[in-house]
Amino acid sequence: MTSTPGIAPGGQSRLRRRAGTAAVAALLLAGIPVGAAVSADAGTPKTATGPQGQKLTVSANTGLDPAGQKVRVQGEGYGLTTGIYVALCKDNGDNRVPSPCLGGADMSGGSKTSQWIVPPGDPYEGDLAQAFGPGGTFDVEIEIAQKGDGLDCAEVACSVVTRADHRAAGDRTQDVRIPVAFAGQDPGDGGGGGGEGVDVPAGTISYKSAAEFTTAGKPLDLLLHPDSKKLYVGADNLPDTADVDERGLHVLNPETGTSESWISQAPGSTGALRPSAAARIAGPLPGDGVVYNYPLRGVGSAKSGDEAASGVWLAGPTITDIAPGTTPDTVLVAQGATLSEIERATGTATRTLTLPGGTQFAADPERGALWYSDFAAGKMHRVDLTSFTVSGSFDLPGGPGGMAGFTETDPATGAVWVGVDRSVLVFDAAGTLVKTLVGKDLARDAAFDTASGRAYVVRQDGGDLSDPANDNNGTLTVYGTEDFAVAAKDLSLPGNHSQAGAASLAVEPGGTTVFVTSPAEGKITKLVRQVSPLVTRAPADLTAKEGEEVALTAEAEGAPEPTVRWQVSTDGAQTWKDVEGATESALTFTARTAQDGYRYRAEFRNDVGTTRTAAVTLTVTAATGGDTGGDVGGDTGGNGDASNGVGSTGGDGATGGDGGTQTSGGSTNGGSDSTGGSGSTGTSGGSSGTVGGSGSTVGGGVAGGTGTAATSGGGSLAATGATVMSVTLAAAGLVGAGVLVHRRARRRTEGAL
Repeated sequence: MTSTPGIAPGGQSRLRRRAGTAAVAALLLAGIPVGAAVSADAGTPKTATGPQGQKLTVSANTGLDPAGQKVRVQGEGYGLTTGIYVALCKDNGDNRVPSPCLGGADMSGGSKTSQWIVPPGDPYEGDLAQAFGPGGTFDVEIEIAQKGDGLDCAEVACSVVTRADHRAAGDRTQDVRIPVAFAGQDPGDGGGGGGEGVDVPAGTISYKSAAEFTTAGKPLDLLLHPDSKKLYVGADNLPDTADVDERGLHVLNPETGTSESWISQAPGSTGALRPSAAARIAGPLPGDGVVYNYPLRGVGSAKSGDEAASGVWLAGPTITDIAPGTTPDTVLVAQGATLSEIERATGTATRTLTLPGGTQFAADPERGALWYSDFAAGKMHRVDLTSFTVSGSFDLPGGPGGMAGFTETDPATGAVWVGVDRSVLVFDAAGTLVKTLVGKDLARDAAFDTASGRAYVVRQDGGDLSDPANDNNGTLTVYGTEDFAVAAKDLSLPGNHSQAGAASLAVEPGGTTVFVTSPAEGKITKLVRQVSPLVTRAPADLTAKEGEEVALTAEAEGAPEPTVRWQVSTDGAQTWKDVEGATESALTFTARTAQDGYRYRAEFRNDVGTTRTAAVTLTVTAATGGDTGGDVGGDTGGNGDASNGVGSTGGDGATGGDGGTQTSGGSTNGGSDSTGGSGSTGTSGGSSGTVGGSGSTVGGGVAGGTGTAATSGGGSLAATGATVMSVTLAAAGLVGAGVLVHRRARRRTEGAL
């Protein structure tokens, strides 16, 4: 779905009328009469206030059934001149149209994924729309689900909203939003978390260049050693530096790019050492060092600090690919269509297989498989590493002759990723093509980060500017290895083209750092991951009494670490301003009645973007007398002395505390009633103790109320002279006294605006 039923994009009035006509045709909604009984879902209703004082209430907004459920939506105070839609939509933030909306056009009037409310007498009132009730009210039911029409509320922020209908598409005064969350989510998180991204979606991953290393000649291949953490670079000579021959294996500090070692020589065909490039790195040695191929048929090994590589020279054609063998002492070598497993120490082949064709492969030792690519024939062959035989052949889509890119296996899933021209073909572990990822540049190399479940693909421009598809700039693309979705913003690699060799890359575990080679420029670019702020803890609506200290808390993660500032809106989220000095995760202040209805949000920022939490509402209620009865707050009045039939003062009303109530009768011997002693009037805290009548006296009022004396003219209680105190009144008095002390101790700061 691209819009709520009946909602047309803004633009020229003629286009709007056409869109409106189409929308009306689609909006066959079955209206629910105002005030009609609808089923209310379990859960606490949630209310939001609109820019013109509208009140929107939804029966439940958390823990919703992802498969779908009905919610009751009620409104009041809406204008009687503008129609609105009620729907579940993607929440794009303040002053942005909530769109698109989930559910599609209700063509039958039965699904009720949205509702259309119009002013009384509107020409569309009837089958398609229902009219507002008195005071701009409505009461409808809609059906909402987590997914629909290409949207997933686990991935984007969704809200139940009202918005102006298609006849006033640009009118934002009718926008009222209540964030929703389905089971397992928090409301306002953007589904799976995050908050509202302002310039980029919350949690957006991207990479930026942090450094360029030019200390390793013409870089051809990379390996970040898993144990020593050193960056190994296989390099050829860079023609631009005629005074130095940079061929060999370079060892760099990955933080600074400084050279720690350079192994420039390896044994040639006669066994004598000679300057040799390092064409392709096979894999790491335990602790430190690598096994690599040096032209034309050399298999060498070296580690940081070695003066020269040790190695063997193979017979036969040029080595076209190399990988670790099935044992620690062997390597797998492709020499064109011939696959061999050889002993590194002697160069002796222990097993050999000739395939129909091909030049490169990817080994999957975990599953005992090897995938051999024949780009010229448009084929890929699977080799069983146990029997060393071909166990299957598969087509490489695109036909024969596609430009060879790479063949790599995902160690976590066994999937095979093959770069052909501008496409990456993804086969599952059984050889079934499951995805084709097309880019604008040539796919040249791939690396996998099992910690994050992401695949990194470096693409190079063709470098031929006579082709309109070329611009000399390559691209780094990142994909999820489970869903193959783009997992980071594409990064342009200026100047990285294929005219002088194929690019390669290495990924630090976790994906925080990526190294990409550019042979044409003689450099390695160090890329660091950035993440726009992602809200991990959001504030919630709260209610407080006048004078009570309140706290709002919000937290977010990101790279670089985001900063926070709190903002407040006093006009229903139409305008916002920063709360002065509020730059911590917690915002604490003293609530005042003037702040009732204020909205607050936290805004997080870093170099990547800005993310805001959903706005929350502060409700401030007036305190009762006991809650504001002065800082001295009196104790509960004592019992009057009734032993001689004369009532005495029950507590000191002047303290403004909660007085006791007593009734005193006559004397114990049945004498006449006596007049109670005079009580004093409690003035502190606005409570008063009224002097009792004959036979009784009362202290200060309870909880700020008026303590009224009872008059006894005798009777059974009067005859015994017993003191009677209301249990309820006493309990309230005790609670009131405690509240006063508590409030007094916490009264520290002024309110946040």
